[in-house]
Amino acid sequence: MSDTETPSTDEAPQALPGDGLREGIVDDLRNRIGASLIDSHIVPNTDLTVRVATDAWAETAAALKTAGFTWFSFLSAIDWMPSPYGNGENDPTVERAPIDMTITQGTCGGETRMQVFARLTDLDRHVGITIKADVPDDAPVVDSWTRSFAGANWHERECHEMFGIGFNGHPDLRNMYLPGDFEGHPLKKDFPLLARMVKPWPGIVDVEPMPEQPEPAQDAAEGGES
Repeated sequence: MSDTETPSTDEAPQALPGDGLREGIVDDLRNRIGASLIDSHIVPNTDLTVRVATDAWAETAAALKTAGFTWFSFLSAIDWMPSPYGNGENDPTVERAPIDMTITQGTCGGETRMQVFARLTDLDRHVGITIKADVPDDAPVVDSWTRSFAGANWHERECHEMFGIGFNGHPDLRNMYLPGDFEGHPLKKDFPLLARMVKPWPGIVDVEPMPEQPEPAQDAAEGGES
């Protein structure tokens, strides 16, 4: 073909790479929990994320464990609300532009300010899955995963402590890091980090200056006569 010729429009475009393994996992999960599987996102041959209905959060854990996802990696939450205090690295003495408080969720979307998410792995098939669910704004509570995965116990305690999310059926949601009478949840975006309001990152840090080092003695023979 010469440089002036154009490729034929009759040629079929190349198919995008597929991922039969992860597509099969999504289909299997849909068969197990039905319409409670709200959305899914596959990065071919790389990763898989699904979003499920809030009331199917614990059911999904049990379904995936039965399907072979027996390795519990972690459970946490994310607050999608932009911080009303801005970037903690900015100088608090400089006037900043108004902050856009529009909430925009990430992969697989969402309809609430906060979401819980967890990561499971099928060790036999060497494949992982991230599961997400919305946390209701008016009642930030979801069901506990501890009946399916005992390792979720302290992850849920941390999530409760830092984000204020409750977990129905958890045996003991006591704080792990903060005093029991501590007010507020430090990982929520509207929790004020007072140190950052006083001084920009890295905050108030007392660092002693390094002692001055003496100049190295110059070689007496350097540049001298032999």
